[in-house]
Parts: sequence; C-alpha cells; structure tokens
Amino acid sequence: MRTNMKPDLAATASSGEPRAARCALAAVSLSMLLSSLGTSIANVGLPAMASSFGASFQEVQWVVLAYLLVITVLIVGVGRLGDIVGRRRLLLVGLGLFMLASVVCAGAPTLGILIAARAAQGLGAAIMMALSMAVIAEIVPKDRTGSAMGLLGTMSAVGTALGPSLGGVLIAASGWRAIFLVTVPLAALAFVLAYRYLPSPAPATSRQGKPQLDILGTVLLALTLSAYALAATLGRSSFGSLNAALLAGAIIGLCLFLFAETRTASPLIRPAMLRDPSLAAGLAMSALVSTVIMATLVVGPFYLSRSLGLDAALVGLAMSTGPVVSALTGWPAGRLVDRFGSPRATVVGLLAMMAGSLALAMLPRTFGIGAYVTPLAVMTAGYALFQAANNTAVMADIQPHERGLGSGLLNLSRNLGLTTGASVMGAIFAIASGASDVTVASADETATGMHSAFATAAGLIAVALAVAAAKHAAANRPASPAKTP
Repeated sequence: MRTNMKPDLAATASSGEPRAARCALAAVSLSMLLSSLGTSIANVGLPAMASSFGASFQEVQWVVLAYLLVITVLIVGVGRLGDIVGRRRLLLVGLGLFMLASVVCAGAPTLGILIAARAAQGLGAAIMMALSMAVIAEIVPKDRTGSAMGLLGTMSAVGTALGPSLGGVLIAASGWRAIFLVTVPLAALAFVLAYRYLPSPAPATSRQGKPQLDILGTVLLALTLSAYALAATLGRSSFGSLNAALLAGAIIGLCLFLFAETRTASPLIRPAMLRDPSLAAGLAMSALVSTVIMATLVVGPFYLSRSLGLDAALVGLAMSTGPVVSALTGWPAGRLVDRFGSPRATVVGLLAMMAGSLALAMLPRTFGIGAYVTPLAVMTAGYALFQAANNTAVMADIQPHERGLGSGLLNLSRNLGLTTGASVMGAIFAIASGASDVTVASADETATGMHSAFATAAGLIAVALAVAAAKHAAANRPASPAKTP
C-alpha cells in the first residue's frame, strides 16, 4: 500500500491550485541554476586562488576541471540511482551535498582540499542536473512540459551568464571564498522547497522485482567517460601520446561496458534502450548541437580580440550575447514547443542554428562587431528552441521508471558535445588559421580560422537535420500489417 502523502502536483496544477506546483518547479529550477552557477562562477576566481595558494594555473584549473569531470562521469549513474531509490530522496541528498561541499570550498585551507570539495560539489550538481528534467514529468501537466523544459534552459543560461559578473563583484568585495558561500542560501532554499513540495512516487519495479544498481556497468561507464574527457581536455594545444592512449582506453572501456550490459539482469542502460531509434536520434542531435555551440565560446574570443581589435571589456560584452539570449528565449521557446510540437520546433531550431553558423562562416571582417553579434544571437536562440524541443521529445518517450536515466543520458550527451567541441573546434580553428600560435595570430589568420570552424559547425548542423528527418520518417512509417495464417 502506498503511504505517500505528498500531493500529485500535476493534477493539482491542472485543477486550479497551482501554488504547490509552482513551489516544486521553483525547487527544480533552483537546482538547475545552482549546477550551472557552480561552473561559471569558479572560472573568474582562478587567478585569486592561484595567488592565495601560490599555485600555477595548471594546478588551479583543476578547481574547475574536477567539478566538470565528476558531472560528466557520474551523471548517468546517479540518474539511474534516482529511478531506483526515489528521485525526491536523491535530489535532497544532492542539494544537501552541494550545500555542504560549498561550505568546505569556502573554508578550504589547501588547494588539494578545495579540489576535493569541488569534486564533491560536482557530485551534488550531477544529481541535481540528472533529476531536474526527470522530476518535471511528475510536477507539470503534459501539455506544459515544453514550457517547463524551456524554463530549465533559461535557469541554466542565467547561471552561466550570472557567474562571471557575480563572482567578480564578490571577489572584489570579500575575496574568492565568497563565491562559494553565496550558493549556500540558494541551495538551502531549494532543499526546503523540494522537501516540502516535491512528490514521492512509488519505488521503481520491474518484472524481476525492485531493480538493483548495476555496479559493474556504472564503474565501467565512469572509467570510460573519465578516459574520454581527459583525452579531450589534457594538452589542448596538441594531441600527444597520452591523449591517444586515453582515447584508446575509452574505446576499449566502451566495448567492455556494452558487453557487460548484455550479461546482467539489471543493466545500467538496457540494450533495447540503446537500440531505440527515437532516443538514439535525440542523443545524437544533442551531442552534435552542443559541439557546435562550443565553437562560439572557443573561437569567439580570439576573433573578437585579434581580428576586430576589441579590448577585454568589449570582448566580454560581446561574448555575453549568447547566455543573455539563452536566458531570454528559453521559456518562450518552451511555449512554442507546447504550441507547435517538438518535431517542428526541433527543425526550426536547427535551421536557425545553421543560418547563424553560415553567416559567421562567410562574415567579412570589415562588417564589425554588429555583424558578429547578430548571427550569434540567431544561433543561440535556435539552440534554446532545439534544447527545449529535443529534451521534451526524449523525456516523453522514456518509461516513467527510467526518467532519471533518460535525463542523465541527455545531460551526458550535452556534456560530451561540449567537451568534444572545445577540443575539435579549437583544433580546426588553430589548423585553419595557419599560425603556429593562435594567441598571436594576425587578424586575417584569425578570421580564416573562424570561418573554417563555423563552416564545420554548419556541416554538423546539416547532419543533425538529417538525423531529425530520419527520426520523423521512422515515426511516421506505417506499421507492417500482421500476417494472416
């Protein structure tokens, strides 16, 4: 007998009593805000941390890398764990861990303790990111799912945009430790709202009874993702023997993981799930699009400073276009998804991204900053629409008892795309520029590199459009008639 006394918030919202649903949605939105803020706010504090601990940049950058690596490596596993033990329960654990780790970060006496605390904070963020989208289906009516997904996109963009400016103000006023303390009251508020208003669904079950966490599969996937992330992260300026060894290890690890998943009764990811064309298409498009959007962050600063001759302040202002546009268009994009459906919104979002990429690929340097910012805004708005549509479509096709896993896979595909984009797009830019050192490349060399990077981006979007077309064709293909004896 189910004894849960938490309200059915989706039913509550649709029956005219939206306060509980709004508070639950606020808890989930704050969780998404905190996870993205945890990344962006730490970047601006790296110089101050290096000075405080007497460390090199290569050492202190692990304050950021430890957080990102833990999220990438563990997000699928914690998503599946939420399906098994209860999403509300695990989300509360994640919020509590994030809050405690933030306090430890603020008081860390050594760089080693700070990095370890950041890894723990990353685990809390992984839980929050993996379960935020999964919980949406439990607290929002189905016809408003797109709007809720768009809101999560907006909160993620707000966290990304707010981090550098908020971090700069806090560091100037109170030092770098304040950038971690500021997240504590926000995490506490999210914890209280989640505890009070999130529903507690019945535990997941299967034909064999309550599923168990696939420990071997989780470890193999974590090792595989660690090897791949390090292969793409270490030695950004070159791809050496260590990178090749790590990439080979990732490929071997993936093969072992897939083999192990076919040999266990309760796999981390069911093989049939991996063969689902709709899910595979959604994850592939998410990875491709994230790879493309990373080009704006990797290539943009060099083009703006070297080709257009902007100072640091104007470069930062131009680069803020992306996060600001994402923050402004996320929720309206979700409304469009609810009104016109995910398939149409997906295609429109991809077409906008292609238009922005092509404009940047053919952009004459003489047009100035306005001609860069405008295509960037179009591209980012298309990204926001695509994200809302694709996330809504993928989560709609996931079985209720696997929503945490599905959300984890979506976040993983995005993170892998961003990681790959930072490495691949940076390499294309450097090679196409023809300069031995892109930091001192000429204006023309930098412009050539940028044009090549965004031409590649347009090609990747074309692939994503082909995947979307194939997915639509498969979904509308008539079922084979049953054979008569």
